[in-house]
Parts: sequence; structure tokens; C-alpha cells
Amino acid sequence: MKKQQMYINGKWIGSIGNDWFETKNPGTGEVLAEIPRGKKEDVDAAVEAARTTFESEEWQSFPPIERGRILHKVADALRADAEEIALLETLDTGKPLTQARKDVEASALYFEYYAGMADKIFGETIPVQPGILDYTLREPIGVTAHIVPWNYPLQIISRSTAAAIATGNTVVAKPAEDTPLTAIKLAEIFDQTDLPKGVFNLVTGYGYEAGAAISEHPDVDHITFTGSVQTGSAVMMGAAKNVKPVTLELGGKSPNIVFDDCDQEEAVDWVVRSIIQNAGQTCSAGSRLLIQDSIKEEFLKKVVAKMEAIQIGKGVDDLDLGPILNEKQFSRILEFMDVANKEGAAFLTGGKRQETAGLENGYFFQPTVIDGLSPKSYVAQEEIFAPVVAAFSFETEQQAIELANGTDYGLVTGIWTKDGARAHRVASKIRAGQVFINNYGAGGGVQMPFGGYKKSGFGREKGLEALRNYTILKNVALKY
Repeated sequence: MKKQQMYINGKWIGSIGNDWFETKNPGTGEVLAEIPRGKKEDVDAAVEAARTTFESEEWQSFPPIERGRILHKVADALRADAEEIALLETLDTGKPLTQARKDVEASALYFEYYAGMADKIFGETIPVQPGILDYTLREPIGVTAHIVPWNYPLQIISRSTAAAIATGNTVVAKPAEDTPLTAIKLAEIFDQTDLPKGVFNLVTGYGYEAGAAISEHPDVDHITFTGSVQTGSAVMMGAAKNVKPVTLELGGKSPNIVFDDCDQEEAVDWVVRSIIQNAGQTCSAGSRLLIQDSIKEEFLKKVVAKMEAIQIGKGVDDLDLGPILNEKQFSRILEFMDVANKEGAAFLTGGKRQETAGLENGYFFQPTVIDGLSPKSYVAQEEIFAPVVAAFSFETEQQAIELANGTDYGLVTGIWTKDGARAHRVASKIRAGQVFINNYGAGGGVQMPFGGYKKSGFGREKGLEALRNYTILKNVALKY
């Protein structure tokens, strides 16, 4: 068991209170490391370091192209240590190694992508009247805070941190208490670059302590948060005390809409992939399956067969499905299954803990397909965060649209049809931040803006659109 440290102002330190907590392997229950339990005082130190550096002449005059070069070096370092970092991610989150390797590559791509944007943040000239030269500047917003969830810790800290630094901001990041190890590794990589000390700061700790201190801090200029609706609301209320902008990427209850003319084999494959990735612990998981009546029975049989063929094991075994993160999340899933029973659900497969020799100490849950629920039922409406998909049927295109839009969420939607006109008609009426036609996720493309409608949040991560989060617009008018 190794003690880790936080990274503040270019120094590796413990918490001011010398408090610690443990991070565990969800597949075995093994303690992986002791982590500093940062609190308000530690957040204050990190924000002060970020503010001082942001205002410094060194950072204010740091050439954008040099910011880009450093981000390229971070991408190179991630790839150079990809196996070690993937193993850390697997041990900490429980996800299969193959998925963790993809996460490392996606993280490298974020740094690479935003490295190319660092010297391409443009303003524009605006015709006002003769004798006035009017133009806009996009300037860095200042000290940016990044509160990172536990399900994709390396990817999510990378996507926002890379964009923030590319645009000239300084960073205070807080990984989830359950999965801090790859964020600490990222801090080690930053420490080996020529980035000025204080540009990147990492505080570890609990959400209700360090996270709350960050969201309420008066000297933080922008907060990006990914997580639950409940916590996102708390972050927004904390930021509102100081009138600070937030970017929120919250939950989802994302549907796959399957029409009777689709390529069934392709659709089945993606429907299953979209719910078992990271054991269903994904905000964009395809947790609702809307199938046209004429093919529902046939299609569900294929989905069930594929779900029952899934191999379950510890992340290092690199099978199809790893464990649920922790006991709290596992118990929550079991509560949902109890409610589903009470709501009259038919369990076509799964719905229980996976009982397999060698997996007794981990939180393993069977891939699950549920039918027979009302679309308005609790289980059909709320995010479960598990490899659980609920099936529903529709007859008409309009019914499919109403079902798809019939929750408080609006993050991702998949549409499966060979009719191009129908695909675009439906996509135009779906209230979701991303719509995929005959695919789901597009390989996680770092270039594609990602975010939600309704309670799935607001603002966009990824792509060029994310740069708006980390810049503030200034208008200048010169009379000549």
C-alpha cells in the first residue's frame, strides 16, 4: 500500500490536515493506495497557486504555440506509458484492460487535438460605422476548476484540462475519491514538462469537502463538472453564490430507436455494446431500447442471446464486462431491480449478482434485459448506471419520437434504419445533444461536441465548441 500525494504549485504534498483515505480495486476489494484527503485549506492553496500563475508575466506572455507544444508532449507521454496507465485505470475502476487502453488513447487524442488549437483562438472584426474599428478578442477566462467523475477519470480530466490550458487558463482539478490514480499520473506527466508551476494543480479528496470548496470558491472563474444531476445542482448553487459560470455534463437515459428496416445484426451488436461498456457505468449508455412492434420479439431474442454470451471477470482478466465500482453503487442497482419487480417487469435475462468462483470479493452484476415496464415507470425514467437495458415498443415514427423524448434527460440517441429520410426526420425532432444514425458513439470522437438537453446538463465538452467554456469574449471599439 503506497501513499500518494497531491500536486499544488509544482510541489508534491500531503493534505494540510495530514488526513488520508483509501482507494480500492472494485474487482477484488484490495486496497490500492492511500490518498490525501484534501479539504478547504488545500483547495485554497491550489486556487491561490493557480491565480498567482495566471496573473504572472510568465504565463500572460507564454506563447500560444508553446502551450500547444507542451500539450503535444503530454500526449506523447501518455502513449509512451500507455500500458502502465491503462493498468492503473483498470485497477482503480475495474473496467477491462482493452477499454482502459482505449481511454488512454482517447486522453492522448484530447491533448493532441487541443494542442493544435492553442494558436488558433480567433476574434473577428465587426462593421459598425465609418471611423470605428470594432473587433472581438477571445481571452482566457482565468482559474478553471475541473470536478471529475469516477467512471472515466483519465478521459474526462484530459478533455477539459487540455482545452483549458490550450486557451491560456490555469487549472485546479479534483478527481473522484474512488478513482484518483490516473489523475495523479497525469500530474506526474505535467510535472515533467516546461509548463510553469501553478498552471496545473491537483487536489484529491471527497466531493462534499474538496469538491464543495471548489464550487463555492470566490476566486475560481469557471467550473466544469461531470456527474449526477443531484451533485451537479449542488455545484451550480455553489457557483451561483459567486456568479461563476459552469459547464455541466450530467446523467442520461439514452434510447436506441430500432426501426423494422434496420440491419438487425449491426443494431444488436451496438445496442449491447452501448450498455455493457464500463459495466453500464456511462452517462451515455444506451439504457432504453425502443423497438418497432413488428420486429420486437425477434430483435429481443438476439439481444438476450448476445447478453448471455458476455464474459464477466476482473478488469485485468480483460473480458467483456468488469465489476460495478463499489458497494454503494452495487446496492443502488439492487434497489432498482427490486423496484422493477414491483413495477411488473419481466426479466428476460440477468437482474442479479454474478455468482462465479473467484469473483466473490468484487461487485459483479449480470447483464440484464427488462421488458414489460411502463415508459413512465421509475426504472424506465431514472439512470441506473449498470449493464441494464429496458425494452419498449412503438408502432409509428411519431410514437418512437415521443418515447425517446419522454424522460427528463437528453444526452444521446441512436437511430437504426436504412431509410435516410426517416433518419433525418427523427433526428431533427430528438431532444438530445448527440444523435447517432446506424452507429453509437462514433468511436468517442474527440472532435464532436458532447453535452445534453434538459437535466443532462448544458454547455458542451469536446470539439471546438468546448473552447467557448474556457474563453471570455471582449469587444474593442477604436475611433480613428
